[in-house]
Amino acid sequence: MKLVYQSYKYEEIQTILDVSVGSITTWKQAYEKDGILGLRLKHKGRKSHLNTQQREEVLAWLQTKECWELGELEYKLAFEYDVLYELKGSYYDLFDAAGISWKKTSSANPKANEEAVAAKKRDFIIFGEPPRRYRSCAIESFAIR
Repeated sequence: MKLVYQSYKYEEIQTILDVSVGSITTWKQAYEKDGILGLRLKHKGRKSHLNTQQREEVLAWLQTKECWELGELEYKLAFEYDVLYELKGSYYDLFDAAGISWKKTSSANPKANEEAVAAKKRDFIIFGEPPRRYRSCAIESFAIR
C-alpha cells in the first residue's frame, strides 16, 4: 500500500511486486475499509490430514526401514500427500503407530561401564575381529521397536 500512496501507478507496482492489478485494487480497498488489519491473510488454508487409506500407506512405508529421520517423514507427507503438520507430535504419533520408537542419540553412553567396554574390546582382539562401530541415523533417530 505504501507504493500506492507514494503515487506509483498500478502498472509500476504490478511490475515491482509481480502481482496482478486486480490484487493491488483488492488490497487498496481492504486497506481503506479496515486499515492494516484488512491486509491480513483471510484464508486459513485447508486442514491437511491423512485419510485412512493414506495413513495405512504411510505406516506400511515406515516399516520398510530400520532407521528413520524425522525429515524423511515430513518430506514424504508434504510432497506425496500435501500434508504438513504444525506440531511435531503428529509425526511422532505416526512413528508410534508404526511401532517405531525414537530418542536423541548420544556420542557416549552415560551408563557405560568402562571395564566392561574394555573387556569386550579385548575379546574382539583375541578372536581376531576388529571392534564394531555402530552408525547413528541422525541427531534424532527412530528405530523399529
